[in-house]
Amino acid sequence: MTLYLEGAALAAACFAALWVASVIRRDASIIDPFWGLGFVVVVWFWHVRGDAGTVRAIAQAVAVTVWGVRLSGYLFWRNHGAGEDFRYRAMRERAPSTFPIVSLFTVFLLQAAILLVVAAPLHAVQRAALPAGITPFDLAGLVVFLVGLTFESVGDLQMARFKADPGNRGKVLDRGLWRYTRHPNYFGDAVVWWGLFLPALAVPGGWWTAIGPLVMTGLLMKVSGVALLEKTLAETKPAYRDYVRRTPAFFPGPPKGD
Repeated sequence: MTLYLEGAALAAACFAALWVASVIRRDASIIDPFWGLGFVVVVWFWHVRGDAGTVRAIAQAVAVTVWGVRLSGYLFWRNHGAGEDFRYRAMRERAPSTFPIVSLFTVFLLQAAILLVVAAPLHAVQRAALPAGITPFDLAGLVVFLVGLTFESVGDLQMARFKADPGNRGKVLDRGLWRYTRHPNYFGDAVVWWGLFLPALAVPGGWWTAIGPLVMTGLLMKVSGVALLEKTLAETKPAYRDYVRRTPAFFPGPPKGD
């Protein structure tokens, strides 16, 4: 528990520092590119302080690093120069005088808390000296992780290419992975965390850390991911309603009518 609390203190300190920068810049959006890197910082802190030194712990930390660096790099590239995200602008407009202090708790420290819940499987593996060798859970986790990373990465790449073409302005991407799910990137993100959770099943009592991928999946499907984005897209793109009618929302499947 001490190791977990130390990681919590580190995460809170990092996000609080980021909050200070956001107040100076008047842009709370700077938290978004840091989301993935936050996990990278915490998992390596637990790895070094946990002193388990197992191959499986190293493999998990490397996987988190690949995922986190890719996601943060993509979000930085996508958001650079775009100004503050509409979500934070709306919050700022509702309470301009109190937004700085409100954002500390409802944006920055809240995300630090969510990160620590989602990262529960990482803590379980990084602190465990046994099992020392690779287990079937690790191999299964690697396969699931790679499937998720592929969906997330390819989905982001396809969307970036689509948006880069001025001729697609106002249109809906319904090709590639986006033909089979309206949110391949969010689906992939959820699958990544189920893959990172599976190695925790080899640790005694590690089953309870399923709370991590459960929370991540729930957030992506019902809160900050699909639900929030779909409301905006339905209002700004008339063709999106037809896309919704024929394309699965989250879990990939054949389009209706095929």
